[in-house]
Amino acid sequence: MKVILQKDIPNLGDAGDVKEVADGYARNFLLPKRLVIQYNESSERAIRHQKKLINFKKDKRRSQSEKMAESVANMEIKIIAQVGEEDKLFGSVTSMDIAKHLAEKGYQVDKRKIQLDEPIKKKGEYEVPVKLDEGVTATIKVIVDKE
Repeated sequence: MKVILQKDIPNLGDAGDVKEVADGYARNFLLPKRLVIQYNESSERAIRHQKKLINFKKDKRRSQSEKMAESVANMEIKIIAQVGEEDKLFGSVTSMDIAKHLAEKGYQVDKRKIQLDEPIKKKGEYEVPVKLDEGVTATIKVIVDKE
């Protein structure tokens, strides 16, 4: 069955694409959740309209992400933690801690978008990349200091 994707679906395609999928998958999963519409000649106009809307929304999200990246780029987040011998922390600083400090400054960022390879376990300064919408990445400076 040919369908037009209404939303980005992982491992299938982006919104606006025309894809051939199994009848049962379309009938039992995609159509009831309104993730796709069935493709036919009359839906050709809907495809063009859908692609215009998608491009408009992507451009809007990209511009918002770029504005946020500019404002976050010069930001420093200072996290106070208990420090033991050799500047090792009791515990660690995770992406959730960084997201919480960003939220206090007025930036709502999902903790999964903060790209820490592993939790911070030592005192110091760290450059942490934050992945925003539409492929925009900002880098924030995280300073971990002792109490």
